[in-house]
Amino acid sequence: MRKVKKSRRPERVSRESADVLAERIAELERAFPEAVSEGKVDFDKLRTTLGDEVDGRAERYSFSWAGKRDCIRLLQTPSRATLVPAREESVDFDTTQNLFIEGDNLEVLKLLYKSYFGRVKMIYIDPPYNTGKDFIYPDNFADPLDTYLKLTGQKDSEGNVLTSNPETSGRYHSAWLSMMYPRLFIARQLLSEDGVIFISIDDNEVHNLRMLANEVFGEESFVADIVAVNNLKGRNDKKYIATAHERLLMYARQSFEERGLELPDERLAEFDQEDSVGKYRLLGLRKRGGADTRVERPKLFFPIYVNTSTKQVSLKPFSNGAKVLPMLSDGREGCWRWGADKVLKNLHLLVADQVGSTGRYDVFVKNYLQEDGEQRRMKPKSVWFGSDVSTDGATKAFHQLMPDVDFSNPKPVAFVKDLLDYATDDDEIVMDFFAGACPLAEATLELNRADGGNRRFVVVQLPEPLPEPGKKFRTIADIGKERIRRVIAKMKKEQKGKLDLKERATPEDLGFRVFKLTTSNYRQFEEKPADKTDLKKYARQMAMFRDALVEGWKPENVIYEVAIKEGFGLNCRIEEANRQDAKDAKSESQHKGTKSTKKTGGIPGVYRVTDPDKEQSLYICLDDEIRLESLRFLNLKKDDLLICRDKALDDEAAANLTLQCRLKTI
Repeated sequence: MRKVKKSRRPERVSRESADVLAERIAELERAFPEAVSEGKVDFDKLRTTLGDEVDGRAERYSFSWAGKRDCIRLLQTPSRATLVPAREESVDFDTTQNLFIEGDNLEVLKLLYKSYFGRVKMIYIDPPYNTGKDFIYPDNFADPLDTYLKLTGQKDSEGNVLTSNPETSGRYHSAWLSMMYPRLFIARQLLSEDGVIFISIDDNEVHNLRMLANEVFGEESFVADIVAVNNLKGRNDKKYIATAHERLLMYARQSFEERGLELPDERLAEFDQEDSVGKYRLLGLRKRGGADTRVERPKLFFPIYVNTSTKQVSLKPFSNGAKVLPMLSDGREGCWRWGADKVLKNLHLLVADQVGSTGRYDVFVKNYLQEDGEQRRMKPKSVWFGSDVSTDGATKAFHQLMPDVDFSNPKPVAFVKDLLDYATDDDEIVMDFFAGACPLAEATLELNRADGGNRRFVVVQLPEPLPEPGKKFRTIADIGKERIRRVIAKMKKEQKGKLDLKERATPEDLGFRVFKLTTSNYRQFEEKPADKTDLKKYARQMAMFRDALVEGWKPENVIYEVAIKEGFGLNCRIEEANRQDAKDAKSESQHKGTKSTKKTGGIPGVYRVTDPDKEQSLYICLDDEIRLESLRFLNLKKDDLLICRDKALDDEAAANLTLQCRLKTI
């Protein structure tokens, strides 16, 4: 390692989450470089660039509410918090890819923003329905983390109890919209280019949620407002009408491709015929519904001929045949679903049969159950009902799993599993940041077991106090974690002694990592440093911040905070940096007779952090002092990232390492 004496201080590791506003300005600069100067947007130049596309009219269509500006400021405030691992509450922490995060979901989403940007295939959320009762998300744009710490008892909570959001408050809808907007905004950034989001809601806010989602995701991304009939008996707590349903809004990115749903038993029974190809059903070739007449589709009106002996069809007459035209039941001329060219190419799929009391012939298409080696699936309808959607059924299933927990109206796991099955393939990330009792986690584990998938869940839940907390469960987050543990235990018991016949690229993941939102491991600098004229006070303050880490810090917690803020996922691996990482360095150490202090060959105090999804890694050393000789075995290259404490470097070490690799300090 070449030594130079040069004063050159390295870049600092960020103390905050990614700056959402700065990234948006950067996107704008890439599209309109002339409109951004020194990180600021020149709106006059932007208007000039866009010309007539700017709508400057005083009266124009817009959606706004009281407090919208404040909630945007809240969105733009980076998080100074961190996520710390809770190994004792996890299952198979070191090997699992599933995540449970306990904390305020807005702060958590900000922390996940850099790591999971554009990586989540499906989001399902069941947010508060704004019924006028206790409202657990009183966001504070001045210091959102402080509000969370007080609500969860981590700071003096005097005067910071759950806030009420009654309809008489004057900002009943506005408070709810201000809570939802920043969370949905970041959620959109996390969705992949082929991603989709489903949002459960009731009639109180569905109209406002639709307007809000149109603004965040784009009106063109709206797919459906699905009615989920979850209580056929109806609820009599509403005036005039017994409510029997909830709503499910669906918004999809432009590249989303749905997989469809598995056919239920009654639909499978329709495939009651079979030939050498496989099971099939017959569907009429005549078009039914919407533009189904000759007047509307004249090119789809033509005769098809039938061999009355063999029931084969052709576009040419048979000597002993009949002519079939697509006639409507009222005698009007209809049309076929296929044009003549498609009919000619697919004659092997067409058969004729006699129908009705008159014995006239009609033409049918063989609709096979298997298509390209896969069983046919169906497109879901805009109304869902049945036992899979029933709240009563969900409550019974939940109480069977957790008889010692009183939890009202859990979401049906089968319902959420259908959403997963419809929207996701193998090895994709799914998320729920209003996790509640964690139906998404259970649904993910069950669907993976059923189809051999490797989907990974990320669920986030505020540790919202229960109305009557017990010794075992004090918060909703406690219930969610225990539910996942019991589901895993049940599935492991069911699988014990059985062979897993599903084809999997990796072993079945029956575990989850728990992380908790808390204050940063970094010291937070005061906004107003001590007056430099008060030399003693200034010296004390500078001495206190010579070490950027808070008193009592733990290595694993610091490493995860660094990883998160460098954009690594929470499924990253942390291991002692090994001499075997660099073969040349290992050979050199063996030649010199250098001995490892650990049997694993690890380098004391140096860790390697690897994100398996992004295929990136970094080295981190948290020692009080960096010795260049101790890092020789890493064989660092220009593209390697090394992070260490600023106090551990003198100018010579900093200059040498900066020349050798990418160096950042804490």
